[in-house]
Amino acid sequence: MKRMHVHVGVKNIDEAVKFYSALFGAEPDKKMPDYAKWMLEDPKLNFAISTRSGKEGVDHLGIQVENEAELSDMRKRICQAEIDVIDEGETVCCYAESDKSWIQDPAGIAWEAYQTMGDAQLFSAKEDNTQGACCTPVSIPVVAVSSSCCEPSDSNSSGCC
Repeated sequence: MKRMHVHVGVKNIDEAVKFYSALFGAEPDKKMPDYAKWMLEDPKLNFAISTRSGKEGVDHLGIQVENEAELSDMRKRICQAEIDVIDEGETVCCYAESDKSWIQDPAGIAWEAYQTMGDAQLFSAKEDNTQGACCTPVSIPVVAVSSSCCEPSDSNSSGCC
């Protein structure tokens, strides 16, 4: 079963955790000094916030899958639709070990399709990148206009097929 993912950039993590905990009626499942995540069942949502995105507001959206077969099916659909995709593969991002791919929708919003395999102690495998350190692979520059992490660039996307 798939789970919707929303990642929001926030200015103050403690203030945001207080707000979203009240909104969701639950404390975060994971809380770090710069990150928090709720794995909600109703609605089925992976909602994350962090101070790392470089902007406030919606940073990116995604679909989290439970297994390799679901991720493979999503990747095939993206490929068949001839959508440019960036297959990041296995990586560490948002305190998790994941296998992920990135696309941009027609409005320019970054979407990730991913499977989480386990927890990690680091926010990102690229901890040396302190501004906007996030999920974006080294080969994908941060979109200059938004300075957000996790948004693939049109010029550096690769085909999936």
